[in-house]
Amino acid sequence: MSEPLIQVRGLRKAFGRHRVLRGIDLDIPAGASFVLFGPNGAGKTTFLRILATLSRPTSGQVRVAGVEIGDNPEGIRQYLGLVSHAPLLYDDLSAAENLRFYARLYGIPDAEARIKEMLERVGLYHRRRDLVRTFSRGMVQRMAIARALLHNPPILLLDEPDTGLDPQAAEMMTGLLRELGGSERTIVMTTHHLERGLEIADRIAILSGGTLVFDAAASGLSYKDLRPLYDRYVGTGVA
Repeated sequence: MSEPLIQVRGLRKAFGRHRVLRGIDLDIPAGASFVLFGPNGAGKTTFLRILATLSRPTSGQVRVAGVEIGDNPEGIRQYLGLVSHAPLLYDDLSAAENLRFYARLYGIPDAEARIKEMLERVGLYHRRRDLVRTFSRGMVQRMAIARALLHNPPILLLDEPDTGLDPQAAEMMTGLLRELGGSERTIVMTTHHLERGLEIADRIAILSGGTLVFDAAASGLSYKDLRPLYDRYVGTGVA
């Protein structure tokens, strides 16, 4: 069998005496849509920041495409597109101007064609000349996805991308993520919303107290199946 695209072994992260991740072992194959569930404070964002090379693990190993991320973080970032709580967009630039800026950073050839393609993909080409500060929260999140995918990375990392979205915008986001998944792109998403996560996942895991407490294929798993499992491992609450 081929090596997993993302391989995590014994991953630990502590901030002083506070242990956030407590020994994570995980394999994510190429083309997977992997969703990590967990409540606030479970360590989801810390895990994603380590995958994105924005934070160093205290111990353990993380490999992307066979390369230890600490050995070549700049090279690893070419494989990654990140959508985090901060959209990394400039409010006083238009949608197209934002993507032109990032296209120059990545040295993207035929940038105008790629910008048009991505804005059409996220349904914002008709707003290409409008300033980002005039966009709704849902539109900003779609712009953040266009930015993250501009250089066509094989891995898309999303940290609770539906946070703060109204139901209509969240449903549009879920549909977009379903379209973006597939054999050519691996999606790793964190969320505490069980139903939305299940809609795009082919594999799920639950993180609680910095430990992976559940890891399984999503095929055939419904919200009614997952809800009691989540409550058993995490405790009852909104998710």
